[in-house]
Amino acid sequence: MRRYKQSEIELIIKALKEDSVISVPTDTVYGLCVKVNSSRAFHKLAGVKNRPSTKSFPVMCSDLEQIKSIAIVDERSEKLINELMPGPVTLILRKKKETFLYINNAGLRETDEIAVRMATSLFLKNLINGVGVPLFMTSANKSGDEECRSLDDIEKMCPTIDGMIEGDVSLGEASTIIDCTGEDIKIQRPGPISEQQIIEILNK
Repeated sequence: MRRYKQSEIELIIKALKEDSVISVPTDTVYGLCVKVNSSRAFHKLAGVKNRPSTKSFPVMCSDLEQIKSIAIVDERSEKLINELMPGPVTLILRKKKETFLYINNAGLRETDEIAVRMATSLFLKNLINGVGVPLFMTSANKSGDEECRSLDDIEKMCPTIDGMIEGDVSLGEASTIIDCTGEDIKIQRPGPISEQQIIEILNK
């Protein structure tokens, strides 16, 4: 399996544009990513993870405008994005109806949701911008198994992926997940961003 150096970003961009599944180091764990505008790439990723292809993956965007291109961003969620991203936070937003028509009931429900993060490193930001679309980003492991802690682990647990990018991860605390889809904002998973921080931002 090919191991890319981060300096080989143009080769990695080319691979992702060709529907490859690539492992990337993120701020917390090793991730697996594919471009979001390809049904083939999405189903390849679902196969690697061994999970139903009817279930979406978190999406990593490069900036606010890219988040707005796929999700409905209201005043509250925009405040959180501006104050907390990039950082250890994931927002659950309502998906735009025309986004990812090959999953989430083919966009037929107004209530379809999407988990969104913003690129947490310059390398990831440049990678996303190079591909030209956001990336589905999920942890490098089979669903239900422990997360991979090294490139060797990834090679053993996810032998069908198309490549890996070298780099260190902190294996730190997972991001705070904030559900912004209801009348009241709720913390779906506690993490580095506290409820008090969220309340203070929303009350500004």
